[in-house]
Amino acid sequence: MQPDHSAPPAIIREMRPEDRTAVIRILIDSDPWKRLGFTAADWNKIFSPLPQGRDTFVIEAQHGVLGIAIVRQKFLFGDYLELLGIAPSVTGQGLGQRLLSHIESLTFARATNLFACVSDFNDGARAFYRKQGYKEIGPMPNFLIPGYAEILLRKTAGPARER
Repeated sequence: MQPDHSAPPAIIREMRPEDRTAVIRILIDSDPWKRLGFTAADWNKIFSPLPQGRDTFVIEAQHGVLGIAIVRQKFLFGDYLELLGIAPSVTGQGLGQRLLSHIESLTFARATNLFACVSDFNDGARAFYRKQGYKEIGPMPNFLIPGYAEILLRKTAGPARER
């Protein structure tokens, strides 16, 4: 996919403890997290301390941290994108695609699959991932909240094993 040249200049780097407040602010102001009932207290538990055993990245521009991604390595012959969040004030500017492309380049250098989940009601995220080449594998009903499903997604570079 071609880079979005309209996106503001930004860097992707590992998350640091001093990013915690900005990251939590992004997530408490964002759907689907609000609709799923995640609160500042929930996010404080997740980010205090920073997630262990995960690759955690932020995307930052001159105005500060604008997005977060958390990846768990070694999940179903690939990696699992546990969280991708972009500040609501900058969605649609290509930052999510840039952060996801960064994660994909790391994953596909060591594995053949990258998985993610998206809430069934989150049409914007479903369209975003579809545009990036992800396929919906199947729903997990009542996974986070009653009456809704999380949909497992997969992008692949091929089978985990060759014959």
